[in-house]
Amino acid sequence: MTQRNREPAIAFEPVNDPAGWRASDMAASAEYLFQLEPEHIAALDANIRALQDQAVPIMEITRDRFPLPALADDLRAIRSEITDGRGFVQIRGFPVDRYTAEQSAIAFWGIGMHLGDGVFSQNKKGHVLGHITDIGESVHDRSQRGPYSSDTIPFHVDCCDVVGLLCLHTARAGGESSLASSVTVHNEMLRQRPDLVRVLAEPYYRDRRDEVPAGMPPWYSLAVFHYHQGYLSTSIEPTYMGSAHRLDGIPAMMPEQKEALELAQQIAAEQRLDIVFEPGDMQFLNNYVIMHTRQAFDDDPDPAHRRHLLRLWLQNKGSRPLPKAYFARHGEPDSVDWPGGIVGAETVLNAPLTPR
Repeated sequence: MTQRNREPAIAFEPVNDPAGWRASDMAASAEYLFQLEPEHIAALDANIRALQDQAVPIMEITRDRFPLPALADDLRAIRSEITDGRGFVQIRGFPVDRYTAEQSAIAFWGIGMHLGDGVFSQNKKGHVLGHITDIGESVHDRSQRGPYSSDTIPFHVDCCDVVGLLCLHTARAGGESSLASSVTVHNEMLRQRPDLVRVLAEPYYRDRRDEVPAGMPPWYSLAVFHYHQGYLSTSIEPTYMGSAHRLDGIPAMMPEQKEALELAQQIAAEQRLDIVFEPGDMQFLNNYVIMHTRQAFDDDPDPAHRRHLLRLWLQNKGSRPLPKAYFARHGEPDSVDWPGGIVGAETVLNAPLTPR
């Protein structure tokens, strides 16, 4: 696991953090991969069968109801690596071909409950089990979002502490996934253009894309780089930043704001770690220190073989101190228990087993 050499982050100075890795070093070691062994799969299988026999709804599966003694020490280490280390782990070897989509979802959810403390809604429909697959939407439709399209998605973060993905099927072509350390992006940007780091430390308007909580405006504002109590936390969503000006009263981005976002994307692309998802791979990453992207893809004409990933937005409450701006996205800061998730005025949480 990653050596812990973190030092308190100071505004507009290089950040020394275990999550500040470079792709060349990470690719050379592949230390981010955790291979499931036969005894791990046997433990997952036993839980899947028991929970199905008892007809336990997926949203009622807790850490205690999904015991994994054979994996307990490894999962604690993985959780620590995500929270305090390099910021991500790829778990490989879950045999999705042996299981139905529902059984795979149970295993994925169960592992997620060991790596997080709860789940967030991923959209105004209240989906706590998400489906990343092309259902004919496009990021160019300003009422839609990227997970439900085959479009390229720029480097971004999600609205949660940890995002988890389980690959059920890969695309016929394309759909490559890449990660970049936002700590490294910050440090490299500071070396090249410290003036633009300061721009990214100021709030940007962001479009909620018609997923508006009750009593909130259809936009919010949040900086990209946040220095708070010795931590650098990053939040970047180019798609939602780029369309915010469509809303009444929201000005277009200033030229220096556009330039800063473009340079952040350029550096992330230069420093990216490309990861080929295999069916059964589970990826978990810390959104405060990792940016991720996906390339456009072509799908198999057979619906049963189209690119399909399951997604969890996990809560790790108290994993790091966060500034009030993160809380304000969801309401009055002092009334928000912990920031994360997307809801609408009438959201009811649910865990659909098929895309909808």
